[in-house]
Amino acid sequence: MKEKEKSIPEVSLAKFLKHSANILKNPLPFHKKNFEEKGDTFRLKIGFSKSVIFSRDAALVENVLQKNHKNFVKSEIQTKDLVKYVGKGLLTSEGEHWKKQRKLIQPAFHKKQLANLLDSIKEAICAEYEKIETGKEIDIFPIMNDLAFQTVVKSLFSSAANQTEINRLQYITEATQQMLVKELRQPYLGWWFSLSGKIDSYLQLTEEARSILRTIVHERQASGNRYDDLLDMLLDAKYDDGNFMDEEQLIDEILILFTAGHETTSNSLTFTAQLLAFNPEWQEKVYKEVSVLKKESDDLMHLVTNAPFTQMVLEESMRMYPPAYFIDRVNLEEFEFEGKYFEPGSNLLFSLHEVHRHPDLWEEPDTFKPDRFADGGRQYSSQYFPFGAGPRKCIGNNFAMFEMIIAVAELMNDYKLQPVNTEIEIKPLITLKPDNAILKFEIRGS
Repeated sequence: MKEKEKSIPEVSLAKFLKHSANILKNPLPFHKKNFEEKGDTFRLKIGFSKSVIFSRDAALVENVLQKNHKNFVKSEIQTKDLVKYVGKGLLTSEGEHWKKQRKLIQPAFHKKQLANLLDSIKEAICAEYEKIETGKEIDIFPIMNDLAFQTVVKSLFSSAANQTEINRLQYITEATQQMLVKELRQPYLGWWFSLSGKIDSYLQLTEEARSILRTIVHERQASGNRYDDLLDMLLDAKYDDGNFMDEEQLIDEILILFTAGHETTSNSLTFTAQLLAFNPEWQEKVYKEVSVLKKESDDLMHLVTNAPFTQMVLEESMRMYPPAYFIDRVNLEEFEFEGKYFEPGSNLLFSLHEVHRHPDLWEEPDTFKPDRFADGGRQYSSQYFPFGAGPRKCIGNNFAMFEMIIAVAELMNDYKLQPVNTEIEIKPLITLKPDNAILKFEIRGS
């Protein structure tokens, strides 16, 4: 090993194996302890010749995602492991293919286009909130999860998919993700997953999802009807050479929208609901803000662009519980950053959970203080990455924010929330999931 490579402190394979059972359940405490002992960047040995470099250095994150992004690609977790379940869409592709797809799809997510979708987004949200039972202790996550999935379905397909198909797509999306978590956290069982036919059974599920989507696309094309939803926009989109997206690529992009579009939003909304339950004064601030906005106009674009308190609550929620809590990259060429040397092909994992709670970057990092985003959060742009950063920043960030602002506004408009548990529990999978999110609801004004 080069002398200068040693400048990155190392956590041994023995320590990794010793804590492997705990890491499988929740890796965050293990990483936190290593950050506290080793500093903001450390190398974790996960095999005799394999290692991962973990970092919570915000300056390094910014350098990799923005300033020198051309030297980095996503790791095989996304470009290979995830691809087998969701295909080569925007999230999982690289290089020229990614550039071509991003340019093609970007217009569908412009604010002007999203304005057409806001009414159906609100409709999906309100339909799910009708399932809330007041006066009882209920787990809010399934409601938020269904809400986020239905929102993606409505925005994509209007009314093209029936409920049986939607339920099946939701089941497959979530089941394949749980399988992927097992593969990533237990790499030493890879041979067993293959040999036992376990992976094959999940790949068959993925094929079933693709088949459902293909049928929906064919029915839309045959109907000749226009809905100006995301599916219409994707079907209309043309590359520079005048060609349309081929069918399998279209299916890949739709699967990515399902996976990335509902998962992160349902997590964020669940954490936000819990944080509001613990902070009733913020419930009142949001309620008053929303009441005023609803009196001023029933235009949803007016609501989503003029609700600073609601937005501050969401920004702070995503700071404390970033749904995409890790970002992975691999460097193509060697590089040095602040005295640390990274050999070509280093596996880099950035812990946004740690960056967003770094004691040197945030005042009272473990305290819910939405006020810190009162100026729109521009002063935190180099240490706050809920949607990533740089050219690969999430294409759906405006869609997600608009959806979440409407969801929180409608929730506060109709209900008061009370916590049941004493703290917020987490279940880190591919995304940061809430666990045991039990709340009590009271109808506002009752």
